[in-house]
Amino acid sequence: MERQDRGLAFIQRYENIAWYEDGEVRILDRRVYPSKTEFFICKSHTDVMQAIRDMVTQSAGPYVAAPMGMALAAWECRNQKVSGQMQYLERAALCIQNARPTTKERLKLSVLATLPVAEKALKEGRRADLAIRDSVVDSCNERYQRIGKMGDILSDLFPDNGTVMTQCYADTILGTMLRSCREKGKKIHLFCPETRPYLQGARLTATVCAEMGFETTVITDNMPSYVMANEGVDIFTCAADAITCDGYVFNKVGTSQIAICAKHYGIPVYVSGAPDKAHPTWDTVKIEMRNPEETLEAMGVRTAAEGLGIKGYYPAFDMTSPDLITGIVTEKGVLKPGELSRYFDNDFKDSSLVIC
Repeated sequence: MERQDRGLAFIQRYENIAWYEDGEVRILDRRVYPSKTEFFICKSHTDVMQAIRDMVTQSAGPYVAAPMGMALAAWECRNQKVSGQMQYLERAALCIQNARPTTKERLKLSVLATLPVAEKALKEGRRADLAIRDSVVDSCNERYQRIGKMGDILSDLFPDNGTVMTQCYADTILGTMLRSCREKGKKIHLFCPETRPYLQGARLTATVCAEMGFETTVITDNMPSYVMANEGVDIFTCAADAITCDGYVFNKVGTSQIAICAKHYGIPVYVSGAPDKAHPTWDTVKIEMRNPEETLEAMGVRTAAEGLGIKGYYPAFDMTSPDLITGIVTEKGVLKPGELSRYFDNDFKDSSLVIC
């Protein structure tokens, strides 16, 4: 299969997300990119779990890093008997899938998929670590191809010379929608809220948009309403960390308030992703509460006064209700939030989970 990361930005190519080789996993450190291009080196699968927990990689990055971590786990236990290796891999899968609570179910799918690959390789006398790595590349190709269909559908919703507001870093869907726009000769101007405290919008989204040749403007997180009122925003779009089957979207904190502003100004809101069977209703999703101290600084520089007892508060995600969402862009078409059950109908050929 042709590499589906063709024509995408540096950060979206497989080897630059997470890669297993010679008993280690290297993960592009998205906490410092693009100011620095550094790779975090993991010597054990627990290092991979911790890297995901510590935000070395985010958005769709963990769904590459996690199974690459399973390849590393296979290397760690290579000298055990086959039965011992499989038991070790099962424990490793449990460790990695619990790296972050809100995305636990998706991480679980990505690591469990490597177990039959490893078992088959071991029975055939092949190296399980390399078999897992090859399967991760195949999965990336399949996922990128599927999300590429979303990118095509999403790009058709943009008016030529239109203005699009994003939120956080939508990873593969961002790259494929821009690639689709470029292939169609469609020009758009993107406004990227910075998305503190990790500034993924300013650092990652803006870099990808500009690298792929599009006019890009970074705004602070308290500017979306002003920009919508004064800069002719045509569409607000984002990806999702979880979409429940009853139509609620969980994404980077700040998404909900932008969607509220969009509704006020009559701007359509399109979310890319697919409903998650593991979350039939909104109350099955657990919002991750991160270290509150991270809101008191920016890129390691303290911004709040010390010694005065000032507190921080940091929910990593928020929930956007169905009434604020114009449509959910899946690889099979655009569905209204109240119609997501159709995604799993028999007339749809593929009901697998799609990660953006």
